[in-house]
Amino acid sequence: MTSDGNHLQSGNRWQPTAELPYLQLRAALLRRTREFFFQRGFLEVETPLLSTDTVVDQYLDPIGITTVSAKQSQSLWLQTSPELAMKRMLAAGSGAIYQITRAFRDGEKGPLHNREFTMVEWYRPNDKMEDGIALLAELIEALLETETAECVSYRDAFMQHANVDPLTADTSRLAQVATSANVAIPEQFGLDRDDWLDLLMLELVMPHLGCKRPVIVYDYPASQAALARIRQTDPPVAERFELFYKGVELANGYHELLDADELRSRAVAANEKRLAMGKSLLPVENRLIEAMRSGLPPCTGVALGFDRLLMLAAGADTLADVMAFYGDRA
Repeated sequence: MTSDGNHLQSGNRWQPTAELPYLQLRAALLRRTREFFFQRGFLEVETPLLSTDTVVDQYLDPIGITTVSAKQSQSLWLQTSPELAMKRMLAAGSGAIYQITRAFRDGEKGPLHNREFTMVEWYRPNDKMEDGIALLAELIEALLETETAECVSYRDAFMQHANVDPLTADTSRLAQVATSANVAIPEQFGLDRDDWLDLLMLELVMPHLGCKRPVIVYDYPASQAALARIRQTDPPVAERFELFYKGVELANGYHELLDADELRSRAVAANEKRLAMGKSLLPVENRLIEAMRSGLPPCTGVALGFDRLLMLAAGADTLADVMAFYGDRA
C-alpha cells in the first residue's frame, strides 16, 4: 500500500491490483446486499467451498483437489457455485436463504472472468419464475440505483436483434444468420444447435441488452434448461432467466427443477457433451439427488456475479480494476 493509501496498483507482485476506492465501494455494496436480503427475511448461510460433489455442466470446469494422508486419499472439488449444498439446506427446511461466497472455475480469465470470484446466490421457497424475476429486478435497482429492469423473452430478443426465431430455426438457418452478419466463427466450434445460439447471443444480441437500463431475458430454449424446469408450451421453454446490464451478463436464475431422476439424466447428458469436447467426466451421483428425493420445495434460485456488478457500479472497464488480487496476483 502506498503512503496515501489510495493507490494500491503496482508492478510489485505482492501488492493488490485494485485501488482503495474500489475496495471501499465493494464493502459498501456488500453491506447493502446483506441489508437487502435481511429486510426480506432471508437467512444468510455458509456452505463448503470443498466438496466431493460438484455441478455437472458442459461448459463449467471445476478445480479438483486430491488430499493425501497416511490413511487415505480423497478427491474434492472447489465449488463452481454453492447450488448443490444450498438446495440440500432447502430440502432440510431452511426457508429463504442467501450467501455471499467465493466460487472457482478453471480456465476462466479475461476482462470479465477470473478463476476465483465472488458470487451472491439465493433461493426462496414457493417462488415462481415471475417472483424470482421481480426480486432480481428489485436487487439490481437497489444496488446500482438504476431504472426498473425491462423484461424480454429470449425469443423476442433474438427476433429484434438477430432477426431469427431461436426456438424454431434449425442449425443451418442459425449458421446462415451468423454468416450474413459476418460473425467470426471460432476455430474450435461445435456443430451443436446451442453452440450457434450461444454465438449469436454473444455477438448479435448481448451487445444491445441493457444499454440504458437493466434487461432480464427469460424463457430460454428447453435445450438450455440446465437445472431449470421446462414448461410444456409449443415449443417448450426453460423457466430460466438472466440479467444483463450495459452488455454484461450479471445473473442467472432458474425456476428450479425438482425431479431427482431428471437431474441425474441431465448430468449424464452434460457429461456426454463434455467428452465430445475433450473434457473429463464429472461425478454424476451427489447428495443433492438424495435430498431431492426426500423433497425439495418448489423454489426459484439466482446466482449473481458480484465482481461484475461492482465493476459496473464503479464505472470500471475490467474485473482487474475492482478485485483485490486479480489473476496471477492471487
